[in-house]
Amino acid sequence: MSAAELLERWRSDLESWAIPDEIIAAAPESPWVLPRQIFIRRAEMNCEAPLSSPSYRRAREALEKPGSVLDVGAGAGAACLPLVARATEVSAVDSDQELLSVLVDSANRLGKPAFPICGRWPDIADEVAPADVVTCHHVLYNIPDLGPFVAALTDHARRRVVVEMTARHPLTSLNPLWERFHGFARPQVPTADDALAVLEALGLAPRHETWCHSGGLDHESFEDLVEVTRRRLCLGPDRTGEVASALRELGAGGERSGEPGSPGVDIVTIWWDGPV
Repeated sequence: MSAAELLERWRSDLESWAIPDEIIAAAPESPWVLPRQIFIRRAEMNCEAPLSSPSYRRAREALEKPGSVLDVGAGAGAACLPLVARATEVSAVDSDQELLSVLVDSANRLGKPAFPICGRWPDIADEVAPADVVTCHHVLYNIPDLGPFVAALTDHARRRVVVEMTARHPLTSLNPLWERFHGFARPQVPTADDALAVLEALGLAPRHETWCHSGGLDHESFEDLVEVTRRRLCLGPDRTGEVASALRELGAGGERSGEPGSPGVDIVTIWWDGPV
């Protein structure tokens, strides 16, 4: 398939995740908004524990000679904060100003100022200076128009772009629950393999490594997992008990719980060289 065909397939696959209007209309809360605490927790865990993930190693490898870091879709800084020791400068792009404020505070505590840019990539790419290393973790499944997004990442990287994403769409773990509570099947695509095919067709020569991230990090308690899952399923608070029972049947539970049905999540680290 051509790059244009692969890009269109990516867009179409993401559009297939749209929730029917009647379910959205009846939902008491938006299913697309995750609590900020999840992003903050990810950043805290990455800063507190010694990192050995391929994503960290590939970014750190490109910072053997210290250089600047740009984190796109930064959230609270899970990708960029662990790199501050080798960074001459850290910039972070995100559309959530509150998360950017948390990131700046965390960077200051680590002894390195971070420069926040609030906005959507690549809409504001022209306002952002290039960096030696560009990181972008767990963002691509939110980007239907992947071509311009990736092109802007590449254009802003003097040495390397490092992308991290789940091997499968992160919401596929909830597919059995959509079947149970709403009676219809959810998509299985796109996947990280599809993203790699797009990057290869665009001529970026990406390299990648698949690894397993242990479960139990995003949610501090089983109750937190239940609450987030209930919202994702467009169910009201009166269904909390049913959601908890369904999650236990899928194997979730305990004081610190990850996504249902799996002790860990397959992650793909993808990296490619900048244009210079």
